[in-house]
Amino acid sequence: MHITALFTTAFIVGLSGAMMPGPLLTAAMASSAERGWKAGPQIVLGHALLELTLVAALLAGIAQFLTKPTVTMIIALVGGIFLVYLGITMIKDVRSGRLTSLNTDPAQPASAPVTMHPMLAGILISLFNPYWSIWWATVGLGYLTLSLRNGTAGIAAFFSGHILSDLLWYTLIAVMVSQGRAFLSPKIYQAILMGCGLFMVVLGISFIYSGLWS
Repeated sequence: MHITALFTTAFIVGLSGAMMPGPLLTAAMASSAERGWKAGPQIVLGHALLELTLVAALLAGIAQFLTKPTVTMIIALVGGIFLVYLGITMIKDVRSGRLTSLNTDPAQPASAPVTMHPMLAGILISLFNPYWSIWWATVGLGYLTLSLRNGTAGIAAFFSGHILSDLLWYTLIAVMVSQGRAFLSPKIYQAILMGCGLFMVVLGISFIYSGLWS
């Protein structure tokens, strides 16, 4: 996959995950209401530091292992299947009305005390989020494997695209919360999620194709 494609697709996939209601979004909204818009980027900074550490650990220990054809094929297949599953699930949730706005599930446990520093909250919430671990064990690992074919530039393109999506979305949310402005309308939010879901399905199929015929 070309470096530009790595950056672009990593950005869109990252945006799909960032937009989904969850504990990190809950923490960003709560911290922004208390501390102002800067809490959004601070939470992303903590999140990014944890992910950068994970990427460095993966590359330091198993970079040569990941480049083996058989391993590349397996990772691409697993990551592709998981992406297709996530995309279909997102589309179904939008169509069923489960995802209608940015509001998170009120039954969901509190993600973090608003008194916690946003950067620390970004680290801890990500670390203890099961979805985060599953994503990196499947989709993230698949991306790293593809990125390695372009060396350091490929890794940088993937990671910068992935983090930039988080930074832009959470900063936008933080600004809107801190200034008390209305959120995106439910219809626009659903349309964006639907588009992201379709994109994830297509990207997942491309991962599967790459694993089978690369």
